[in-house]
Amino acid sequence: MRLAHVQSLEEFGTRSLVVHGIMVITFANAVLAGLFVGGEIGLVSFVALLNLTAGLWIAHSIHSLGNVGPDAEYRGVINELFETSEGHEDGFDTGRFGRLLALIAAVTAIALLTSAQVLSGAIFSIAVVAVGAVAVVTAIVGFLIALGAAYDDAERATLASAPDDRNADSRPVADR
Repeated sequence: MRLAHVQSLEEFGTRSLVVHGIMVITFANAVLAGLFVGGEIGLVSFVALLNLTAGLWIAHSIHSLGNVGPDAEYRGVINELFETSEGHEDGFDTGRFGRLLALIAAVTAIALLTSAQVLSGAIFSIAVVAVGAVAVVTAIVGFLIALGAAYDDAERATLASAPDDRNADSRPVADR
C-alpha cells in the first residue's frame, strides 16, 4: 500500500527540506525556551531542544554524504528552495561549502550566546565543548561532501576523456 504523503518523501531533496524544517523549528524553540522560559523547565527544554537539533544536524549531514554524485537530484537546501541551476562543474563546490560554514558559524554563535545566558559554571563549559564538537563534525562532513562531489566530477571528466577501448584488439598480447 503506497501512501501519498509517505511517497512524497522518496526523493532525498524533499526529505532534506523536511529535516531542515524540523531543525529550524527545534533550534528556534530552544533559543526561545532558553531566553524566555524560566526555571528548570526552561533549562531542560533548552538543553533537550538543542540536543535534538544537534542530533538531527549530524545525522542529516552524514546521510547527505550519499547524495553528492554528479547525477544526484539534490544540490543543497538553498538550491532546493530557490531552484537555482548552480552547480560545481569546475571542481570543488566552494559555494555550497561556504554557505555551510556560514550556517555553522551563525548557529554556533547563537547556541553559545544563548548558552551563556541560560547556563552557568561547569554546565556552560560542557555546553561549549558539545556545541563546538557538533560544529566541527558538521564542518568535516560538509568538507567531505564537497570533496566527494569534486572527486566524482574529476572521475567523470577522466572517463569522458579516456579513449574508447571497446574496438581494440581483444586477443591476449602473447597471441598477436
